[in-house]
Amino acid sequence: MDFDLIVRGGTLPDGRVADIGIVGETIAAIEPKLDVTAGTAIDASGNLVSPPFVDPHFHMDATLSYGIPRINASGTLLEGISLWGELKPLLTHEAVRDRALAYCDWAVSMGLLAIRTHVDVCDDRLLAVEALLDVKKTIAPYIDLQLVAFPQDGFYRSPTARENTIRALDMGVDIVGGIPHFERTMADGTRSVTELCEIAAGRGLMVDLHCDETDDPLSRHIEQLACETLRLGLQGKVAGSHLTSMHSMDNYYVSKLLPLIAEAGVSAIPNPLINIMLQGRHDTFPKRRGLTRVKEMQALGIRVGWGQDCVLDPWYSLGTADMLDVAFMGLHVAQMSSPADMARCFDMVTNVNASIMGLDHFGLAVGKRASLVILDAGNPIEALRLRAERLCVIARGKVVAERTKQDTRLSIPGRPGQVNRRHRTPHQAR
Repeated sequence: MDFDLIVRGGTLPDGRVADIGIVGETIAAIEPKLDVTAGTAIDASGNLVSPPFVDPHFHMDATLSYGIPRINASGTLLEGISLWGELKPLLTHEAVRDRALAYCDWAVSMGLLAIRTHVDVCDDRLLAVEALLDVKKTIAPYIDLQLVAFPQDGFYRSPTARENTIRALDMGVDIVGGIPHFERTMADGTRSVTELCEIAAGRGLMVDLHCDETDDPLSRHIEQLACETLRLGLQGKVAGSHLTSMHSMDNYYVSKLLPLIAEAGVSAIPNPLINIMLQGRHDTFPKRRGLTRVKEMQALGIRVGWGQDCVLDPWYSLGTADMLDVAFMGLHVAQMSSPADMARCFDMVTNVNASIMGLDHFGLAVGKRASLVILDAGNPIEALRLRAERLCVIARGKVVAERTKQDTRLSIPGRPGQVNRRHRTPHQAR
């Protein structure tokens, strides 16, 4: 058969070298050698060909607003929430839309082709909801965008949050969100988990709650989330984001908690860049870093994906839409240093995150959507080490971003005229 596009000679994440044939928006063939013609051929020889990057936790309504109306001086989560409260009355539909679209341009350039974003519904105008629904339509040809109805000021704590959450879902928002640890009492937080899960079950929707994003070892809403998931038959459709309190919990309690999360099929989404920046702010030394128990959850079969969370907003002053940065930081803080663990970190920001978001059409396999990334790296571990350049990004069978490979020129007597930092280790050579 003939193909619309062939990516030739790329190295897949599992080490195979293959040609990928694309017809329309679909991967039609993956073979060692495709001796056929194509409308377009891309030479990926010596480079890694990967599924697209996926971010299961982001705040697109706030992105690129850093410094408006001021900077978070303390760097804490609570000041960030307070600052967001100052910013919300200043928001316009156009500003939210334009900043979100600018961020999506960054995302495409970095091979990030699926994003789940929480959108605050505690503004009675639901301005950000409307703006991001517009953005979702605009970027649909190249980015999968999921919206989470997020009562950021508390489902019960904010007087109109419950009503606004329902309104947002009626407008077409995809997923039910919440923030139980920000309710006035632990009991209100527990009640909010129950009601939010019941709303999702009644509508056939997924659930993604900001859960226990605190240093308090007694913040245990993930336990209630797992329990409600089982009671309501939501297995596989629920995620707990952050889970930073687990960093401080008693080990015996965690030994009971993790099997419950695994039984319920609840996914975990830590956000390493933000978690280690915001948590432990009340500590002197030793200082807790706030990342949840990633390897321990993975050992029990719990799906764990890395999230970006924030870029240039009231909570975080950096960021570039690069999921390799996220995985690179997570690798360090979770001490995932073995070759298998490092490769797993790459898988977390591609295939695992796609699974958490229910994106069954993502992946490098025949019949899947033809969205993929060519990276200036020889394998997933090297891609992490280098935070490798994206040489080509293909979305739905179309090239949407390209970058010329540029090695550094040297002017040193007796040394090569150019250099890059790719390096095949003895382990990788085997």
